[in-house]
Amino acid sequence: MTAETIGFIGLGVMGEPMCHNLHKKSGQSVIACDIDPGPLERAREAGMETTDSLETIAQRCGTIFISMPSGVQLEQVCAGLMPHMKSGQTIVDTTTAPVALTKELAARFQAKGVDYADAPIARTRQAARDGTLAVMVGASEAVFARIEPLIACYGNDITLCGDVGSGQVVKILNNMIVAETVNAVAEALTIGRRAGLDGALLLDTLSKGSADSFVLRNHGVKAMLPGVFPLRAFSVNYMLKDMRYAIELAEETGVEIKSAKTTNEILQAAATEQLADAYWPALLAVIDPTVEPQTPDGD
Repeated sequence: MTAETIGFIGLGVMGEPMCHNLHKKSGQSVIACDIDPGPLERAREAGMETTDSLETIAQRCGTIFISMPSGVQLEQVCAGLMPHMKSGQTIVDTTTAPVALTKELAARFQAKGVDYADAPIARTRQAARDGTLAVMVGASEAVFARIEPLIACYGNDITLCGDVGSGQVVKILNNMIVAETVNAVAEALTIGRRAGLDGALLLDTLSKGSADSFVLRNHGVKAMLPGVFPLRAFSVNYMLKDMRYAIELAEETGVEIKSAKTTNEILQAAATEQLADAYWPALLAVIDPTVEPQTPDGD
């Protein structure tokens, strides 16, 4: 194991540009790991070493970043890493995963002397490319101080939210709020159009008042207004997964979240064969069935 070598597991929609930014900016060697040969080839072209072996990552890397679609894959990856990990290593999990699972995994790694931080991310794929992600971290202060310079390679708003699991709480609540706001914008856009307003004028005018938001200017103007919901973006299925985490967390804390549950029902209706893998503001098509969603293959 070399402390100066970073492992990055999961070169998906967000993980790939994050891994490349670590390679460019960290000043350390990065080994990229995935089961998909496509992103591994691009990593090699960028000058990185690559592997499809979790054992190799565990044996050679001091700090290991993980970027998985959900807690299911995260648990599988951690099971593959666990037997080969040694005291002194660090796991930085960027996956959005259930809080209980995060705490369980952290405890299992910490029993082996391996530090664990949950550091889920927010913002877009372009932000991942630009190195301007928002990152919510759950870790001890000592671990945070050690990993923050690495996270800064792909994020520019980095917050220590508390102990392990705290980053997941903040990220899950972030996505819950975003989902409910997208639903509200979709409803407003549909009502406005049926009342005879031009949709572009409506959203532009709303952006100049107290209804303005990141969601309105991005999800609303860039996706819902033109009705374009690319594949290979944050999909309806992905947002459904995060809403499930939010509802589970609400149940654990004894809070009734009626608005979130309503939005979840609309997302479930959007998870059809056509839209399940499309960019998730495609829920507009449920609210306004006259919309004919375009689902180009994204990059």
